Amino acid sequence: MLRDAALRVTRPRVAVLSAVHDLPHADTDSIIGAVRSNLGVVSHQAVYDVLHALTAAGLVRRIQPLGSVARYEARVGDNHHHVVCRSCGAIADVDCAVGETPCLTAADDSGFEIDEAEVIYWGRCPDCVASSDQQAASTK
Repeated sequence: MLRDAALRVTRPRVAVLSAVHDLPHADTDSIIGAVRSNLGVVSHQAVYDVLHALTAAGLVRRIQPLGSVARYEARVGDNHHHVVCRSCGAIADVDCAVGETPCLTAADDSGFEIDEAEVIYWGRCPDCVASSDQQAASTK
């Protein structure tokens, strides 16, 4: 993958790319931890630099839902979206709607040629809903 993207293959790049594949929607601290468990000593800056290079090359995607730190994922090349839990911050992928895609038809495109829309759905994950239901039942 790195060679196909015209990037040199280095141990830090391989380790970061592997961490992003293994930890979908991981933040940089989680990626740094995974890389360090694989390589040993590696600086924060080295991981940030690799993440920047991988993102620029289109090998990883950076997302940053409102109120969250930047997160990275290996699912690239499609127009998928995300759902974020308001309670615990869990993130999951949501495939783009098929058929008519109104999110790609802006009311006013300001002259832009639009080729992608980023949609974030907000709500509560199943675990947080179940926990809330259990708490409500125990207080009755």
